[in-house]
Amino acid sequence: MKNAYESPLSSRYAGEKMKYIFSPDKKFRTWRRLWIALAQAEKELGLPITQKQIDEMEAHKDDINYEVAEEREKAVRHDVMSHVYAYGVQCPAAEPIIHLGATSCYVGDNTDIIIMDEALKLVRDKLVGTARVLSSFAMKYKDLPTLAFTHFQPAQPTTVGKRAALWLQDILTDLQDTEYMLSDMKLLGSKGTTGTQASFLELFDGDYGKVKKLDGIIAKKMGYRECVAVSGQTYSRKLDSRVLAVLSGIAQSAAKFSNDIRLLQHLKEVEEPFEKNQIGSSAMAYKRNPMRSERIASLARYVMVDSLNPCITASAQWFERTLDDSANKRISIPEAFLAVDGILDLYMNVAGGLVVYPKVIAQHLNRELPFMATENIMMDAVKRGADRQQLHERIRVHSMAAAKVIKEEGGENDLLSRIAADPAFGVSAEELQKIVSPEKYVGAAPEQTEEFIKNTVEPLLNKYGDVSGEKDDITV
Repeated sequence: MKNAYESPLSSRYAGEKMKYIFSPDKKFRTWRRLWIALAQAEKELGLPITQKQIDEMEAHKDDINYEVAEEREKAVRHDVMSHVYAYGVQCPAAEPIIHLGATSCYVGDNTDIIIMDEALKLVRDKLVGTARVLSSFAMKYKDLPTLAFTHFQPAQPTTVGKRAALWLQDILTDLQDTEYMLSDMKLLGSKGTTGTQASFLELFDGDYGKVKKLDGIIAKKMGYRECVAVSGQTYSRKLDSRVLAVLSGIAQSAAKFSNDIRLLQHLKEVEEPFEKNQIGSSAMAYKRNPMRSERIASLARYVMVDSLNPCITASAQWFERTLDDSANKRISIPEAFLAVDGILDLYMNVAGGLVVYPKVIAQHLNRELPFMATENIMMDAVKRGADRQQLHERIRVHSMAAAKVIKEEGGENDLLSRIAADPAFGVSAEELQKIVSPEKYVGAAPEQTEEFIKNTVEPLLNKYGDVSGEKDDITV
């Protein structure tokens, strides 16, 4: 529809798998799976539910009669009861036992947990894919010297690969946080209207042992090891806050990466991929704007701010439940996942297509390296018998003069020429070039990068086998 608002996260940024996870169809199919699991568990524990009723429910678990549910909701204004009714229309034999003993949160909250769980697994796979791309890039460029920056001012050199290892380290942290969150996902189970399971105690004639078993059976049938031990009517909304904190962490990592790429593209050292017919600017045809990296930063900002929603919601819940969470949850949680899905697709796309310009990198490094090499130059001269204090003053004078040429005249750094011409140093221009070889000033960056990849990254990624984090197409 072109005459109604549609979220750009759905129409422009997120992939098809993530969009389906948060689709109405996925939700309502999960509701029916939960109703079947409840009926099966109740039957196993002795309630008068027949296999015929369960078979009837199984037969219609996927062919949802949406039109019946929608028409019913207009009359009763209750989405769960409308779908209970619609399911009953299709399953007349099972109609009396659908949703037996349950409250709306049985399907609503358990489904929310299942959906977040599946969405986190998709995020995890894309984090693995991102880590694989960055790992390959880091190893490829582990030895390429580049000017490092602190405060965005020239600092001791590093390597292009070592810088990528820093991006990769953040992604691995996010992967570990995602795995921890997945390991702690539990269903709400069948807790009743205030979490006391009173309705189920009534169904099972006060047999608390069977009521406890009911949760365990439902959890197992839905693929979970257990349900939460205690709850109000809902699962604790802190779960939503914890999940979105993980997504916010991913957004932070991606934004840092995208900002570095944008700065490097300004320096013309590294550029994001730019397609053959891509237009960088409507006015300036020559431009290659870092549009994908900017989009990462933009979406990441949204996720980081959005993560405040469940924090406030969790803190504002009254006693056993209040409904001011519902409208907010319907927006904040799906949108955060859709945005992160788009972010990781962009991250893999950009990282997998980075264009590196070694000559520009060398040019920038060579402009600054003579200043950084002065201590080594001075120490070599001292070894040959020169006076350290005298040389220190000579270097200060020459450095100030060279800086003036660069800053005031727009010239090149001529510090090495000045030192070669100064007899106090007793060193030739050729000897100076060897002293200021960039590889001598990157420290252990190449070794650090290789050890990090081989000792930390590869063992972790090997656990995921062939998971590649297949990315969706970048549509804009």
